[in-house]
Amino acid sequence: MQKALEILQSMATKTDAYNKDILKKIVQTAITGKSIEDVKDKISEISVDAVMKVASNDGRKVTVNEEDVKIKKHTGATMDDASLIMGVVIDKARVNQEMPRSIINAKVALVQKELEIKKTEVKSKIRISSTEQLEEFAEQERNALKEMADAVAASGANVLLCQKGIADAAQFYLAKAGVLAIEDVPESDMKFAARALGATIVTKAEDLKKSDLGIAEKTEEVDDEEMVIISGAKNPKTVTILLRGSTYYLVDELERAVVDATRVVMDVMEDELFVPGGGAVESELTVRLREYAVKVGGREQMAIEAYADAFTSIPIALAENSGYNPIDKLVELKKAHAEGKKNFGLNVYTGKMVDMQKEGVIEPIRCKRQAIQSSGEAVEMLLRVDDMMVSQSGKGGMPEPME
Repeated sequence: MQKALEILQSMATKTDAYNKDILKKIVQTAITGKSIEDVKDKISEISVDAVMKVASNDGRKVTVNEEDVKIKKHTGATMDDASLIMGVVIDKARVNQEMPRSIINAKVALVQKELEIKKTEVKSKIRISSTEQLEEFAEQERNALKEMADAVAASGANVLLCQKGIADAAQFYLAKAGVLAIEDVPESDMKFAARALGATIVTKAEDLKKSDLGIAEKTEEVDDEEMVIISGAKNPKTVTILLRGSTYYLVDELERAVVDATRVVMDVMEDELFVPGGGAVESELTVRLREYAVKVGGREQMAIEAYADAFTSIPIALAENSGYNPIDKLVELKKAHAEGKKNFGLNVYTGKMVDMQKEGVIEPIRCKRQAIQSSGEAVEMLLRVDDMMVSQSGKGGMPEPME
C-alpha cells in the first residue's frame, strides 16, 4: 500500500487553490456520466463559486467547512434555473398576506423566542366580573404584543426570522410597520442565516439593537411557493445553492451531482494537488507495482502482483460502461503506461488512449489516496480475521467428557 501511495504522489500536479479553470475541470470530471450532463457547465460554475466564496486562507493553508455551503432544492422550474444565493433560503412563507412580499435593502432580525403571550406554568385563575374588565384584559394583551412588534420595528429591522410562533395581533402590527416576518424557522436555518448575513441571534424581540441586524440587498417571497430568498449579503460566511427541476427525480439527481461537485472542489483547494482521470492512475499503479513485484521476488511478489491487478477494475468498468471491449482497452492502456505515458487514460467518447491532463480530465488526489488507504486497511482487517480463524481451528476437536 505504501508503494502505491508513493506512485500516486509522483503522478500529482501542483495547482493554485484559487485556479478557477482547474477547479471547473475537476467538477466536470466528477459529474460526467450523470443524467444532468446538459447543465454541467452551469453546475461547475456555481459549485466552484460557492466553495471559493466560503473558503478561508490563513496564509499557509486553505480550509473549507462543507457545512458553509447549503443546498436547497425545489421543483417547479428547469435545471437551468439553479442559482447561487449569497445569503439564505427559508422554506417558509411570510406569516401574514398583508406583509410586503419583497423588500429591497433588507435589515434582518433573528429572534429565538415567540412573539406571543406565553402561558404560565403556574395553574391560576382570573376572575372577571364585567365586560369592562374583559376588555381591559384583552387590551393589556394587545399592548404587550404591540410592544414586541414595536421593538422589532424600532431596531430598524424590516425582515424578521422568528424561531418560534408569532401571534395574530403581533403579525398585524408587524405588517402595519412594513416588516416581512417568518415564524417557526428551524434552528439550523437561524444559525446559517446569522453567518450568511452577519446578524446576531437575540433571545427576545425587546433585546434587539441595530447592531444585531443582518444586511442583504433583497428579501423576496417566491410566488406560489413556500420559500423566501434573502440574497445579496455583503461578505457571507455561508452561501446557498438553490436547485430547481421539473420533477423530484431530477432535483434529487441534481443534488447528488452538486454534492459531489462541491466536495471535489473542497478537496483540491485544501490539498492543491490533482491527478489525471480516465483510469490513468489505476493503469499506472498496475504497471509500476508489477515492475516493483519483480524486484521484491519470493512469495511477496505474488501478493504484490495480485494487489496490482486489483486496480484494473477501474479502467475495465470505464470501458464496459462506455460500450467498449474491456480487454482490448486494458491492453492498450497497459501498453501506453509501459512506454512511460503515465497520464494516458481512456477517452470514453472516442475510445482512444489520450493524455488525460491535456484533455482536462482530472481528479483530486485525495479521492485516490483515500481509496487506496481504505482498501488496504480492509484487506489487512480480513487477513487478521482469517489468521484468527485458522489459529482457533487448530485447537478444534471433540470436547473433553464431563466427569
